[in-house]
Amino acid sequence: MTTTVDHLALPTQPADAELTVVPTRHPGRWLAVAAALVLVAQFGHALVTNPGLDWPTFWQYLFDPSVLNGVWLTLQLTVLAAVFGFTLGLVLAFMRLSRSPLLRAVAYGYVWLVRSVPLLVQVLFWFNLSYLYDRIQIGVPFGPGFFSISTNSLVSAMGAAVLALAVNEAAFASEIVRAGVLSVDQGQLEAAAALGLPRWRQLRRIVLPQAMRSIAPNAANQLIGLFKNTSIVSVMAIMELFYTVQVIYGRTSRVVPMLLVATAWYVVLTTVLSGFQWWVERHFGKGSRR
Repeated sequence: MTTTVDHLALPTQPADAELTVVPTRHPGRWLAVAAALVLVAQFGHALVTNPGLDWPTFWQYLFDPSVLNGVWLTLQLTVLAAVFGFTLGLVLAFMRLSRSPLLRAVAYGYVWLVRSVPLLVQVLFWFNLSYLYDRIQIGVPFGPGFFSISTNSLVSAMGAAVLALAVNEAAFASEIVRAGVLSVDQGQLEAAAALGLPRWRQLRRIVLPQAMRSIAPNAANQLIGLFKNTSIVSVMAIMELFYTVQVIYGRTSRVVPMLLVATAWYVVLTTVLSGFQWWVERHFGKGSRR
């Protein structure tokens, strides 16, 4: 005996043309966009209509020769401090990664001390180094000296500024480099050692190319911070950008427009450095971007 089971009729799906598409609504997002547009419009209106900004004075001094000289000196301070700071930071980073407890302790002590002291204090300390040592000599440690020179002759105001910025930069750069090296998988080093590669080649061909992916963004960001920190050396009466602006508004009493001049140059040069950062990240990120 057989039983016939009627097939149940499945509900038919409506055609695509019959579907009602309801767009997703984001009222909170639109309110945030409207508030942001209002704030930007108010800011732009204030920039155009506020007479206290004194735009004629701004344009008068934006490309003034003394301001351009200040910009050039600021760039020199940045480049010199970055080169010496990151070189010393690289040495300190590998001292921190060394198997020697003494080297690790010395590097850690340096980083701890420098990061604990404000940059302004460091600048003033190096500027007044001659109070501690009126002469610097070269000779046998704890013994007689063969050659000496006046500290004021050797360490000028510019030299003290570069020293302070470089010494401070080295402490932060060492941590950036150390973190980048530690981000490389330890298994790759073990594989390279199993293949018999010398440690220097392991570092140069395996560790650093991969570590640079994490070092580059942080190092570029630190470089931008260094560029802005050069304004601190104005306490030493060095004619960098900020001190030059201070001298001009002290003479003309046009404080706000001269501060806008400094701001404009800082923004322009920071934008250039940000573009350099983007290029560096793109270069060292080859093969890792999805």
